[in-house]
Amino acid sequence: MLVLITYDVNTNDAGGRKRLRRVAKCCVNYGVRVQNSVFECIADAAQWRVLKQKLLDEIDDTRDSLRFYYLGDVKKAKFEHYGAKPSLQMDKPLIL
Repeated sequence: MLVLITYDVNTNDAGGRKRLRRVAKCCVNYGVRVQNSVFECIADAAQWRVLKQKLLDEIDDTRDSLRFYYLGDVKKAKFEHYGAKPSLQMDKPLIL
């Protein structure tokens, strides 16, 4: 499945900056950064459960925000992209 993950981590202190790096590191293992705090991730059901739990464990839910947009089947996902940063090529394997 294709999931768009967005996050906003409060970085007013060292702990927040550390959480921000850890959240990004979790996401980069499953997808591509398309904007500063936005990742397009591809995962099967088991991978998704693991990734989601890792992300939920990393954030401080009183100070940070985490959103998941489920875009469904990778082959049927529809989106348009314009500009500098490349997006996932849905017809090719994701190589990390």
